[in-house]
Amino acid sequence: MRRKLAIAGNWFLAILVAGLVAFVIRSFFLVPATVAGNSMQPTLKSGDQLLLKKFEQVHRFEIVVFRLANGATYVKRVIGLPGEHIAYQEGQLYVNDRPVVEPFLKQSQQKTVLTSDFDLKTLTDHDRIPANQYFVLGDNRRISKDSRTFGTIERETIIGRAVGVYWPFEDITYFK
Repeated sequence: MRRKLAIAGNWFLAILVAGLVAFVIRSFFLVPATVAGNSMQPTLKSGDQLLLKKFEQVHRFEIVVFRLANGATYVKRVIGLPGEHIAYQEGQLYVNDRPVVEPFLKQSQQKTVLTSDFDLKTLTDHDRIPANQYFVLGDNRRISKDSRTFGTIERETIIGRAVGVYWPFEDITYFK
């Protein structure tokens, strides 16, 4: 009888420890998120399940999930970093007045003007992106609500950086 109780106690302890480890990882390091809408097509589709990594430095062209003050959650790509000047002219991205290639855009997108011409000053009344803020755009620029609409986003609003798609299985992707 004691042996059965000891075995049951060990199983209970193992399950409790595994649950605690999963809780800590989920709460502090990796967070799931769902893509809603078509603003990140063709890279991401509505309904894709993402795995986000928290506490990461943000780099250009990474996909981030953030929450605005109104409670809305968005999935967008980081285009501009703090201290940079951003502009688009005739479909070409310029960072600090230098043309920058957007390698994530599909070949067909690269030959098409995806957004009207703009510069940071026109959109945000800033010459440069303020400290601890980022300029984000959706990959499907024609329909995306992004920094062209709501301005730059603050670092504190970023929930995490997308590590990859884990669902649906046929779309499993890892982002570098």
